[in-house]
Order: sequence, then C-alpha cells, then structure tokens
Amino acid sequence: MNKLYTTRGFGILKIIFWIAIIILVLSYFKINIRDVVESPETQENVQYVTDSSKTVWERYLEEPAGYVWNTIIVGLLWEAFINNLERVRDGKPTEFEEASPGLPA
Repeated sequence: MNKLYTTRGFGILKIIFWIAIIILVLSYFKINIRDVVESPETQENVQYVTDSSKTVWERYLEEPAGYVWNTIIVGLLWEAFINNLERVRDGKPTEFEEASPGLPA
C-alpha cells in the first residue's frame, strides 16, 4: 500500500478528534474558553504578537520576500510555467518533454 496515503489519510478527522479531546479536557478542569479568549490579558498578548509580527515582517522579511517573489518566482519561473500550461492545453509536448525525449514522462 502507498505509504503516503496511509500516513496522510483521515487528516481532517484527526484534527476534529483532537479538538474535541482538548475541549473535553478544558471542560473537565472547569476552564471557560470564552472567558480566556475575552480576558484583557489574552487580548493584550494577541495584540503584542500581532504588532511584533508586523514589525518583523516590515523590518526584516518584506524586502527579501519581495525580491524572491518578483525576481525568482515571477521573473524566472512564471513565464515558463504559463508557457508549459499553454502547451499542455494545446496538446503539444512540454519543454521538459522536448528537452529529454528518452526519459519517461
């Protein structure tokens, strides 16, 4: 049997199961999720993490991510991707198939 199928199967069911278990455990210990989420401490923590994430993005990640996206993804790969999709649509061989005729597709 395909290992990928057996290890990834029923992923959404596992998530639902674990969420239900977590809710039951919190209920057992008399923890009210609404009170925790709406508490001022939680709201301040969420705001702190949000502000910190924005700062890290703007100061350190925005420029390199923009370079990778614009130069590498769009500049180098996107045109080839669109070209090969048009070839598939038109029933022609892709650039990979033309460049390696001896390899199985």
